[in-house]
Amino acid sequence: MPLYHAPTTDFQFLLKDWLGLDAHYEKLGISDFDSELANEIIAQGAKFALDVVAPLNREGDEEGCTLKDGSITTPKGFADAYQEYVANGWNAMLGTAEYDGQDLPYTMAVPVHEMLNAANLSWRLTTMLTESATLAVTKHASKELKDIYLAKLISGEWTGTMNLTEPHAGTDLSLLSTKAEPQGDGSYKVTGNKIFITAGDHDWSSNVIHLVLARLPDAPKGVKGISLFLVPKFLPDASNEPGEANSLSVGSIEHKMGIKASPTCVMNFDGATGYLVGEENQGLACMFTMMNDARFQVGLQGLGAAEASYQGALTYARERVQSRAPQGIQNPEGKADPIVFQPDVARMLLTQKSLIEGCRALSLFYAKFMDVEKLGEGQEKEDADKVLQFLTPICKAFMTDMGLETTSLGVQVFGGHGFIREWGMEQLMRDVRIAMLYEGTNGIQALDLIGRKLTRDGGQMMEATYNAFNALVSDIQDAEAKGLAQGILDDWRASSADCLGMDATTAAAAACDYLAYSAYSLIGVLWYSMADKAQTSGNAVLAASKMKTRDFYVERILVRHDAHKAAYKAGPESTLAISGNEFDYL
Repeated sequence: MPLYHAPTTDFQFLLKDWLGLDAHYEKLGISDFDSELANEIIAQGAKFALDVVAPLNREGDEEGCTLKDGSITTPKGFADAYQEYVANGWNAMLGTAEYDGQDLPYTMAVPVHEMLNAANLSWRLTTMLTESATLAVTKHASKELKDIYLAKLISGEWTGTMNLTEPHAGTDLSLLSTKAEPQGDGSYKVTGNKIFITAGDHDWSSNVIHLVLARLPDAPKGVKGISLFLVPKFLPDASNEPGEANSLSVGSIEHKMGIKASPTCVMNFDGATGYLVGEENQGLACMFTMMNDARFQVGLQGLGAAEASYQGALTYARERVQSRAPQGIQNPEGKADPIVFQPDVARMLLTQKSLIEGCRALSLFYAKFMDVEKLGEGQEKEDADKVLQFLTPICKAFMTDMGLETTSLGVQVFGGHGFIREWGMEQLMRDVRIAMLYEGTNGIQALDLIGRKLTRDGGQMMEATYNAFNALVSDIQDAEAKGLAQGILDDWRASSADCLGMDATTAAAAACDYLAYSAYSLIGVLWYSMADKAQTSGNAVLAASKMKTRDFYVERILVRHDAHKAAYKAGPESTLAISGNEFDYL
């Protein structure tokens, strides 16, 4: 596997210099937190990711998971790493203090999450789903359920899952058939089959807490008749320890293209005891709390894999000696030059670097608004929620698309060696491919963006997002850069407004291109902002790197947004022109 080093310098610049972390925390009234503490948390998170989790990645991929006698065993070392993770309090970072959580700001936790994904995406998945499940229980469960389950989920003593998909019901949850029968004691009997359940069973914790979508007997048809239930693997006893085994089982484990070390299960619920979370028939709304968090976290998977691939490719390009650079001899002592000096290799590396650093800035910008939505008040809190809703599908879809593009480039930089398993580059590409599929395919994210977040909303979320990015533009000191960034942002706003009158068919055909256009545009604004702020950071190397990488992004990557804009404005006619056997070869 490529040797991973945490990008701590970039994190520190983005948080302290670019986002102004100290002023951000002071404004939110959390003076106990500051950039110095953030640096310490990032440093310790980096140490854990590099020393404990990363060494398990290659071996985990080779070994995979095994199912025997109804129980799943994860690869050697995985469970031990988790116990160390829990013992050191990492699982409790975002948990509410009321149930022994640390209540850290998201801006401190997100860098740790990125590093864990870069170190070992398979391993990170279980902790990610537990965090998302914890959030749903925190926001929607009764106090009785919270008192039993929340502290153990926050600590990591118990883990959590998300059970949505069924063999016949994936994207269209209106087809969901899992049933929940009410019992006289306030519990329910849940019966049905769920597929693609991450960490449905494993050897990490003493209990697994399933959040399951199901229908009550008299529920309305469609998505309006779905409720959410908490279904534990073991029913807690009087001491709140795992007691009687619940009526559920692992049907099988999925054999996957990547993330082979993550246990992906078929789960069977055979009259399992469950408890209602939230109101009857409001399960999908409750689950969206978990899903939206998970969607952003999946975006971080794309970012983490991309960073690991870039670091591997950069190291290899500096060490691999082949041919002479066309611009002149770079290694006079040798018979050839390192390939890093080849323009095409430099192009691939800078494509990786510019997309990764742009997406990292987007993730931390998003995290800042997560802090505001959690701790802010009034209009500021409402506006933050609108920004998050609008950016969530962009973060999920674009950052995972970017993950596949950059890991593919990483393989390409290695040449034939990139195709060989022992180098580890192909694993990163295999692992990240799933991120474009789960938590809603990227096509679904695009439909969500243009359908729900733009047109159905009447542009309110878009306007809040424009204002958030405009604040960054207003703070740019260089007049030329400020004007160029403003031009990108204003064009995006006007083009987005043009979409408000689209009919459903036109919007659906435009969705993926509109999302890509939006992402390239908004990241372009972030690049102008970052590069400008870097000039006063006191780090000359970083300042030069940010400016030169910005120029590459603007000249070579940002121009993609023009093609996507032209594509989505073309209308649906050519997309829908072919039908029936016209798709076949004649």
